[in-house]
Amino acid sequence: MRHVGLFIARVVFGVYLAVHGAQKLFGAFGGGGLGATAKGFAGMGIRPSKPMAALAGASELGGGVLTATGIADPLGPLMVAGTMAVASTVHRKQGPLAQNGGFELPLTNLAMSIALMSSGTGALRLGPHLSRRLVRLSLVAGVSLAAVSIAQLLRPSAPAAAPVVDEAAEADEVELGDAA
Repeated sequence: MRHVGLFIARVVFGVYLAVHGAQKLFGAFGGGGLGATAKGFAGMGIRPSKPMAALAGASELGGGVLTATGIADPLGPLMVAGTMAVASTVHRKQGPLAQNGGFELPLTNLAMSIALMSSGTGALRLGPHLSRRLVRLSLVAGVSLAAVSIAQLLRPSAPAAAPVVDEAAEADEVELGDAA
């Protein structure tokens, strides 16, 4: 029975994450696509916004597919966990509840990823597990990438640069306005 429960949790979780990634990357399933996702990321202070949006979408799509199928376990949940660690940080300012744009969903997804990483796929899976060596390497890479991303988000942002004023153009506008 444990294997059936893991299978159901893995498939439902993985499919929803894959769909969410496809929304970000391709605009599938009513999503905005990469351009809209990058614009949203920029609005949240995530820079460089387009590469980070692509990375988040690819992690969710690829991690979701790997999680749902059990292929290369635990790489799928690890990919999702790294992305959700960053997403939880980004949404922290809005508080804990999703209805306020908070970190409820990313934190829940992070917890689910950790649970699946620690419990394994169970007997019902499509592919092999990763070797322990590859799991460790993937874990170090994922944690490092998430740490760099979170550090970047926590860094105080630079003050906005003052707009460049073309004084000659302003003088021309004033002269033209006076002549009319």
